[in-house]
Amino acid sequence: MTNPADHSWTHAGHGLPDSEPSLNTTAIATGLQLPAGFAAIAGDAELGPAITNNLAKVEKKLREAIANSDPLADATSRHLVEAGGKRIRPLLTLLCAHLGDASLPAVVQAAVVVELTHLATLYHDDVMDSAPFRRGAPTAHEVWGNSVAVLTGDLIFARASILVSELGSRALGIQARTFERLCLGQLHETVGPRPDEDPVEHYLSVIADKTGSLVAASGQLGAIFAGADPAYESVLVEYGEKVGVAFQLADDVIDVTGIKVKSGKSPGTDLREGVPTLPVLLLRKAAADGDQSAVELLRLIDGDLTSDEALAEAVAGLREHPVTAESWVVARRWAYEAIDALAPLPEGVVKDSLSSFALAVVDRAS
Repeated sequence: MTNPADHSWTHAGHGLPDSEPSLNTTAIATGLQLPAGFAAIAGDAELGPAITNNLAKVEKKLREAIANSDPLADATSRHLVEAGGKRIRPLLTLLCAHLGDASLPAVVQAAVVVELTHLATLYHDDVMDSAPFRRGAPTAHEVWGNSVAVLTGDLIFARASILVSELGSRALGIQARTFERLCLGQLHETVGPRPDEDPVEHYLSVIADKTGSLVAASGQLGAIFAGADPAYESVLVEYGEKVGVAFQLADDVIDVTGIKVKSGKSPGTDLREGVPTLPVLLLRKAAADGDQSAVELLRLIDGDLTSDEALAEAVAGLREHPVTAESWVVARRWAYEAIDALAPLPEGVVKDSLSSFALAVVDRAS
């Protein structure tokens, strides 16, 4: 279904879309690399190797979880896993587990569950968005057709459900409620705001459901299965919700700043597809308030953007309009609120890394 950075339940990616923060240049022992904002992990003599080893276990178990004796199901299920990705959600699960005993086996399984859930949504997202590429490769529906892509997403979610059921009823409840929010967020985005609903508030609620909910669950599950102080759970949920929203808002701005992100999503993709993003919503508000430049720019945006020339003109116009700078301010506010939510956590690498990640989410344009 459609992107809070992979319409990850992202627009062409909501959720953290695969325009996730660029990889840190520091390679870690297994050959895996940590996304920007997590450098403190790699530099920690104890935490770095522990998370690196667990990320390798997650990667192995992901492939085991999607393996299928049916050749077609095996090929379609492996398609996105083998295309790569930053593994942000499982990384957050593993990191937050260090608030307790991160060596417990259930921690890795919980990390696999959140990544499988995320992957399942991407198959659906790409069909709904008619997205041609994901993570630099042709999307599953481009290769095998819509029906096979949707069924593959369902199959992967079924595998996630099997694994989470082994973790117990509480984990199953968290995953089920998260998936419910993912679906509701996609539904609400599809039908749009009610006549009496503010479009910006509606949009923020959509991305909180589509992106923030799974990011929040990732940290929460890590804390639960590491036996961390239960008081930390609400902290991590609030942080995850806010950092997920910040991620998607930043992704909205990146779409009109002229930066081609690693996922292969070209500038203006959301504009061409008519996806309502924060800069456009703020532009409509400005036009309604009498901003003539906004009115003129909306005529272009709402017109025919099929040609590359028309799209480039719309991107340039929106990039230069004050609403784009205003959108950055909103995204950064959510990131700072995510950092503020971490106040009750103990000082240390976990808290520092979560704070750094929130900042990296809104610094991807640099």
